[in-house]
Amino acid sequence: MSKLRLRRYEISISPESSRVIIRPFIPSSPRLITTVIGRALALTEKEVAAELARVKSEFDSRHFDIDSLLLQHFAKVETHVFTHRPLSHERRLLIGALFSGEYALESAALFNPSIVPHPDQSGIPEGALRFIMSLRATGEGHISSIEFRSGVILADGGINLDSVSRFVTIPEVVPNPSYRKESFVTKLHEMGFDNEWTATVLESLEDHFSRSDFTRSVRAVRKQAAPAARDLHRTLECMQWLADSNYELRFSEKLAMSERIIFPVSANESNGIEDARFVRFTGANGEVMYYATYTAYNGKAILPQLIETADFLNFRVLTLNGEAVQNKGMALFPRLIQGSYAMLSRQDDENMLIMFANEPHHWSDPQILMRPAEMWESVKIGNCGSPIETEAGWLVLTHGVGPMRKYCIGAALLDLEDPTKVIGRLKEPLLSPEGNEREGYVPNVVYSCGALVHGRTLILPYAMSDKASAIVSISLDELLDELRR
Repeated sequence: MSKLRLRRYEISISPESSRVIIRPFIPSSPRLITTVIGRALALTEKEVAAELARVKSEFDSRHFDIDSLLLQHFAKVETHVFTHRPLSHERRLLIGALFSGEYALESAALFNPSIVPHPDQSGIPEGALRFIMSLRATGEGHISSIEFRSGVILADGGINLDSVSRFVTIPEVVPNPSYRKESFVTKLHEMGFDNEWTATVLESLEDHFSRSDFTRSVRAVRKQAAPAARDLHRTLECMQWLADSNYELRFSEKLAMSERIIFPVSANESNGIEDARFVRFTGANGEVMYYATYTAYNGKAILPQLIETADFLNFRVLTLNGEAVQNKGMALFPRLIQGSYAMLSRQDDENMLIMFANEPHHWSDPQILMRPAEMWESVKIGNCGSPIETEAGWLVLTHGVGPMRKYCIGAALLDLEDPTKVIGRLKEPLLSPEGNEREGYVPNVVYSCGALVHGRTLILPYAMSDKASAIVSISLDELLDELRR
C-alpha cells in the first residue's frame, strides 16, 4: 500500500432492495399467454374491480404511476385477447398486472462508480462543486443497469450526498430516433453484412435518417424480394439488430437524479449494462458533452457501447465502430489532443493501450501504453476511468490484478501533449482492499470507473468487492509529487 495519506469519508453507498421497477413478464408460449388472459376474461366486472383493488393496495405506493405501466404491458399481449368485446379500463389493468412483476435493481450490488461535475452549478456555496455519480446496479439474474446519485463537494473537501428517493423510473424510449448513415454503413461492413441487400435498403436513405425512414425502406425491400431468400432474411435481421442497438432515451425533468435508471433496452445488452465510465468532454469550440463508454452484455458476448448526454435527461446510446472496439474498459480523454480524440482501452486482457481517432465513434490502431510492472498488477492492468488533466500531465487511475485475483487501484502520469509517453507510475497501490472491503460478491476487489479533481484534491469513489461503494480523497500535489519522483 502506498504511503500517501487518504481521507476516508463516512459514506457508504449500499444496495437497497426496496428500489424496484415494474418489468413485463410474458411467457414465450402463445398458448400460455392466451390461457392466462382467458382466466381474466372469465371474471365478472365486480370480481375484476376486487382483484385490481388488491393489486393497487399492495403495489400502488411503490411506484409513481402504476396504471400507465400496467397498460403498457397489457398492450404487449393485446393481440392474444380472443374477444371482440371492448374491455373495461379495470380489466385491461388487471391483465397488465398478470404479465408484470417487480424487479429490484440493486438487490445484489451497487458498485463501480464514476463521478463528473454536474451540468448545473447554480445555487451552491462558494468554492463548492455539485457532482453526478453513476453506479452499476445489479439485481436478480445478475442484470446490471445504470443508477445515478448527486451531491456537493464543499470547499473544505467535505462531501454531502443528496437524499436518495425510494422511487425509480425507467426513461421513455424515443420512438423515432435518428441515425448517421456513415456510421451505420461502417458497422454493417465490420459485421460482414456489406452486400447488395444492405445497399438496397440504404440507397433511399439520407445522410441522417430516422427509424421510420429505415422501417419503410426495409419493408419495401422485403416486398420487392418476396419470397425472401435466406441471405436477405439474415441481412435484414442484422440491420434490425443494429438499429435496435442505437436508441434514444428521455427522462422527465421532474425526476430527481436518484430516480433516473438506465435499464437494458436492446438485445445486445439484455443481460446488463456494465461499468459505465462517464467523462465531461469539452470540444474544440468549448461545447460540453458528457460521454460514457460501457459494456453491453447479452449473456454470451460483450460489446462496447457509447452514451451521449448534455443534461442527464436526454441520452443517445450508440454502437462503437472499428477493429479496436473489442474488450472492456474503454475510457475517453476529456478533450481533443493535437486535434484528435484519444481513448484508453484493453485489447488483450493484460495490457493498457491507447488509441486516437478523428471522431468518437470509430476506433482502430491501438498501441500498448503500459504493461504489468509490479507484482500487485502482474496478471493484468487497466484503467479506472477517464484520464484527468493536471498541469503535470494526464493523471490515470489504474487497476491492477495480482496474486489470488486481488484488485488494487494505482496511478500513472502521462505527458500532456503526447500521452503515449509515461512520466511515472506508482510502485505500490494507491488503494488496496482491506478489512470488510474484502468481503462481497467478488472478494478482494477495489475498483473505480472514474474520479475527479476539485481544487487540489482528488475525489475517488470506488467499489468494494462488487457489492457496495465508498469514497476517499487524496492531496493532488502529494500524488503528483510521488508520480514525478
